[in-house]
Amino acid sequence: MSDRGRFATSTTEGGGALAADDLRAPVRRISTITPMRDEIASVEHFVADLATQDFAGELQVLVADGGSVDGSVERLKAAAEGASLPLEVLGNSAGWVSPGLNACIGRATGDLIVRLDCHSRYPPHYLRRCAELAEQTGAWNVGGRVEPKGETPMERAVACAMDSPFGGIGWTRLGGTEPVEIDTVTFGAFRPVVFSAAGLFDEEMVRNQDDELNLRIRKAGGRIVLDPTLAVRYRPRGSLAKVWRQYYEYGFWKVRVMLKHRAIVTLRSMAPLVFLLMIALLAVAVPFSAIALLLLFAVLVLYLVFALVFALRSVRAEGEPLSLTPRVMSVFPAFHFGYGVGMARGWLAAAGDRRR
Repeated sequence: MSDRGRFATSTTEGGGALAADDLRAPVRRISTITPMRDEIASVEHFVADLATQDFAGELQVLVADGGSVDGSVERLKAAAEGASLPLEVLGNSAGWVSPGLNACIGRATGDLIVRLDCHSRYPPHYLRRCAELAEQTGAWNVGGRVEPKGETPMERAVACAMDSPFGGIGWTRLGGTEPVEIDTVTFGAFRPVVFSAAGLFDEEMVRNQDDELNLRIRKAGGRIVLDPTLAVRYRPRGSLAKVWRQYYEYGFWKVRVMLKHRAIVTLRSMAPLVFLLMIALLAVAVPFSAIALLLLFAVLVLYLVFALVFALRSVRAEGEPLSLTPRVMSVFPAFHFGYGVGMARGWLAAAGDRRR
């Protein structure tokens, strides 16, 4: 059966423990699922990465196009035909990620469903390693860490900031080589039965759909496993405005995840909002209190010190010139304040909805 009815609805939670045999069965066929919209600059790299995978089994490539107008679909099909890649392009009239992923899942016939992204690059062993990890661990979702790599100076600065614990994803560098259980992985590889137990991607989530599904997986009793040695190369945004917008949306939609599940997903996800509120409260109190002025000054100086220290560490770790440091420092506020403002806006919107 290839229609969406073989899985639970996208908002279903729970479903009981899955059979160990289903979760450790040999992976002989992989279905990759990818949402796409106006990715003409990336589709040839995407096809090339899939064409060089060393997975020995069968491959099914499913891409859901959200209404591309830049010729992405035509270039994708031409590249896939040239590489003899078994490609099927589906329509996604909604335009955003979740409905496209669910459309692909409904057509997937693989023993493992691997969520990919056109904007990222994958090593030749990526699919094989995902299959091995699924077989070995019996986890509901497995994956690797994100390794940001930019090309322009600003993209490289964003990559340095992202790869820092101060920037957001540096905590996934766990300092080991063995797979570890974790709360979420970027993208991920799922056994098909997982979508029956935990549900599909929530189609109301424009952002944070991966985090929300992973939360449902854990609430349903499943495990999520990350292999620190498996890296997905990600090309970050190339301007502070785009970075701010990206993290604003992350913060805004994180509120929807927490409201849906009536729980704080992780404490680290609340840190930017707490920091933003602290700055705002101190700023409001400054006209009435000299202590507030001193505290505000101390907090901002401490933030700049942390930004400088972590920027220098990231620049050195990535082998970048020290001249990139100011750019890296400028990215941290775009991350933190963008996310914090987005989360604040999300809570205000939720309060307004409740009043109405």
